[in-house]
Amino acid sequence: MSGAPSTSPLMHALEQFDASEANISKLQALWTEIKALIPSGISFGENPEYDDRTRAFAEILKALPAIDGWKPTIELLDLNDIGQNRFDYADLGEPAAAARFDADLALPGRELREYRFRFDHKRRALVREPLITLIDSVDVSLRQLREGLGAEPPTTMHGDSWDELRGYIDQIGVLMGSSIQRPLRWSDLQRHLSFGDYGDFRDIERLDWPNVKAALRAGLYGQNDPLPVAVDDLGALVMQKPTGPVTTALNWAALDDAGFERLIFNLIGSTPGYENPEWLMKTRAADIGRDLSVTRVVNDALSGTSRSRVVIQCKHWLSRSMNADDIGPAFTQMALWRDPPVDVLVLATSGRFTATAVQWIEKHNATLGNTPKVEMWAESHLERLLAARPTLIAEFKLRD
Repeated sequence: MSGAPSTSPLMHALEQFDASEANISKLQALWTEIKALIPSGISFGENPEYDDRTRAFAEILKALPAIDGWKPTIELLDLNDIGQNRFDYADLGEPAAAARFDADLALPGRELREYRFRFDHKRRALVREPLITLIDSVDVSLRQLREGLGAEPPTTMHGDSWDELRGYIDQIGVLMGSSIQRPLRWSDLQRHLSFGDYGDFRDIERLDWPNVKAALRAGLYGQNDPLPVAVDDLGALVMQKPTGPVTTALNWAALDDAGFERLIFNLIGSTPGYENPEWLMKTRAADIGRDLSVTRVVNDALSGTSRSRVVIQCKHWLSRSMNADDIGPAFTQMALWRDPPVDVLVLATSGRFTATAVQWIEKHNATLGNTPKVEMWAESHLERLLAARPTLIAEFKLRD
């Protein structure tokens, strides 16, 4: 007798977050009702509705799990206790103390908001890596669908690849939950997936997915999360008048291969003039790295706007330089990304280029008709780019 399909650890975690979120919503709704039942002045007597709601509030609060060891510690006062405190403050002629007491009555709402803030932060951390994987999978699916269309596209999209794409989008919807705001074109994306005509596919490819992907990525890298700072007062630091040489070299050893690729992705994704960055492979091939694709936009006041497709190969090499023999496989890799054609190949490395590699690239670029053109982003070039982007240096811990 076969049992029910096993639940993945991620799905189990999401279920715990879903149950906790339901309890948060119940507590917030109950608190709204409880507040409305608290008299505005001095009052004594029982209110069964208030008592029932405070009991329910206490039971649900018990079921709320801690977040990093913290959870709200809320004790709701009896209505007679509230009336007695107000009476005592009025009798003593302490209006300031009475005002503080009334302000403290709102403390449960503040603690619930604090818990909700921490909850959303933790849920985003939980789904960050799975979302990144699914975003990459959607990119691959769209590219495979485009490559499989042929000269005469069908009227209706169907088949395993289309179903796979819909499945990825559905999973993204589950991962977003309510902690990640729906992107502007999310409903358009859902509608076009539902209709499934070729025109819908084109809208998904050109309009919906670039907007959704950009919005999702914008919330995945902790822009609102604090980075550790080793001082309490920056003014005191300046008063010390620190001196000494300025280090320009970065600690590339702090990154692994995936971290280097993510750094380059964030670099192009945060730089004006670059649009729709995406991964070109689900997983890194051994010693090749994951290719990145991005559209480079050049605005010229006289000739208008031009766009070129740029593919970036990331080589996180700490112990050797890139030589001429390494460039051939890079060009072979370009044959995989022909639709649309690649205009520029960027070789980004945490190492350097040998003299023979530089000569090869310069000769290639100088030969009329050779495509794609090749750009070298060596260690020194990347350090100059990142010097103007200290937030990336801090986020990726590139200073010793």
